[in-house]
Amino acid sequence: MKRIAQKINFSPSWQGCIVLSVFLLLSCVTSVSAQETLAELTDASKELKVGLDTFWVVFASILVIFMNAGFAMLETGLCRRKNAVNMLSKNLIVFAISTIAYWAVGFALMFGDGTDFFGFSGFFLSGADNSPAISGDYIGVYSSLGSVNIPLAAKFLFQVAFAGTAATIVSGAVAERIKFIDFILFSVFLVAIAYPLVGNWIWGGGWLSKLGFQDFAGSTVVHSVGGWGALTGSILLGARKGKYKPSGGIMPLPGHNLSLATLGCFILWIGWFGFNAGSTLELSQDISYIALTTNLAAASGAISATIISWVLAGKPDLSLIINGVLSGLVAITAGCAFVSYGDAIIIGIIGGALVVVFVYYLDSIKIDDPVGAVSVHLVNGIWGTIAVGLFASPIVSGDPNIKGLFTTGSISLLGVQLLGVLAVGAFMVIYSFIIWSILKALLGLRVSEEEEYFGLDIGEHGMEAYNGFSEDVNEI
Repeated sequence: MKRIAQKINFSPSWQGCIVLSVFLLLSCVTSVSAQETLAELTDASKELKVGLDTFWVVFASILVIFMNAGFAMLETGLCRRKNAVNMLSKNLIVFAISTIAYWAVGFALMFGDGTDFFGFSGFFLSGADNSPAISGDYIGVYSSLGSVNIPLAAKFLFQVAFAGTAATIVSGAVAERIKFIDFILFSVFLVAIAYPLVGNWIWGGGWLSKLGFQDFAGSTVVHSVGGWGALTGSILLGARKGKYKPSGGIMPLPGHNLSLATLGCFILWIGWFGFNAGSTLELSQDISYIALTTNLAAASGAISATIISWVLAGKPDLSLIINGVLSGLVAITAGCAFVSYGDAIIIGIIGGALVVVFVYYLDSIKIDDPVGAVSVHLVNGIWGTIAVGLFASPIVSGDPNIKGLFTTGSISLLGVQLLGVLAVGAFMVIYSFIIWSILKALLGLRVSEEEEYFGLDIGEHGMEAYNGFSEDVNEI
């Protein structure tokens, strides 16, 4: 040891080796500490992102669920006073029904592992699922949602909000003459089977998705599905008594409270930001872009419907202005993340025009739709889906495969969009006709003429929304 110490004292090279060794030892310790700190920071950032994404999706889910209040106000206001309790009851109970039906069956059919047409795993929200898969690959029975790094509960909450919206659409078209029990049962079959099957084809990795069909937030999956069920039901039910005269004239049956209807429109307009922007399923910079295209389409739809109704009827019709807003919102839903601001305005303008034209057209062929649900949701659900094939921009979407005819000259996406519209339409008409027909045979769809005359509030619920107010015989 003495000899080694002497060499260190009198040899600069040995002294340098000692200093270098100490430096390397300290560097190694510091590096290990830095690596551990970096790993901890990486894990913390991943957990923070999951937390923020979860918060955003849950918040967007609440906005979409709150849209049920908008539908309740809208449909109640556009219907007659004697049916107000009935409309409020349907819009309230339908989300409760949708939640249970979708939890038990629908979510599994839509997102569970299975075939290209339906899932058959994860019923009752059970089965393996390690989402959010922060540290490794997804392991579970909902592979189509495996890349979405939020808890399964958040995924379900957002999707069930959409399912409830599809069922609510039917309520307005069959209003003022359908039995309460028939609407409840049809809603169960719609949310448990029909909606999830279409959703699987498009959002669950099914056959339309593999062909390249694009529907970002549900112009087809939600609005067309509900619209086809509404159209089929209104045809099989027939028109309200007194709506169409034997001579061919049309008797207006105006809504009793346009203040409620306007409030409902505003609630839906606000809720739609959760509907469209929430479909990112993560907190990203795309949210603001999607929110703006959504708002531009709604505004242009309102202006378009106002002008056209003013020209056709001689005065601006508030109910059509309301439906113009909603038509712009429905039309932009499929392409809100794929189109430019200018194209969003064009989509909204055409949507507002279509709703006015089809409200008049359906009346001309004696299809009675008290709130214009078919014209808003079905017609503009189809238009919005086709619009993606016309206006989608790969620059906006960031996906070179999402390219519209007018933006790139490619017709391939438009062809797939048209195929999807036809396939979903054919399936929904057949399915809805079967379910409505079974209900008609077993229970009868319509209330009695006496109940319809005095109102479904008394006949179906035994109460009035405005108890104590004087009765206006002309309203009946």
